[in-house]
Amino acid sequence: MGVLYYAEYFHIFERARSEYIRCRGMSYSDVEARDLLLPVREAHCRYRAPARYDDLLWVHAGISEWGRASLVFVYEMWNEDKSRLLASGSTQHALVNRAGRPVAVPDWFKALFYLQADTPEPQA
Repeated sequence: MGVLYYAEYFHIFERARSEYIRCRGMSYSDVEARDLLLPVREAHCRYRAPARYDDLLWVHAGISEWGRASLVFVYEMWNEDKSRLLASGSTQHALVNRAGRPVAVPDWFKALFYLQADTPEPQA
């Protein structure tokens, strides 16, 4: 059909989330090395306009909500010149250790996302 397969949007969201964490100063593998895993509990995507194969996309990722042992990442996917919103979505994540037990959001992890106001917002 010449359009991006619907499930691929979640792969793009995942790459944007990983890049967002990396832009804040730590790779996701570094996060896991500190015994913090972020399994997805829920995922949502609102398809607004089709992305086409070979389109260059702009994806914005951020955090909209912090729980005691969870968080919600939000995403916006735009066309290359940012004139058209193609999709928006969110993923809710539990914070667990390697044993699968819930853990409270560590201070070091939350601090990654509270950089100084003059730090540019990362883009994936």
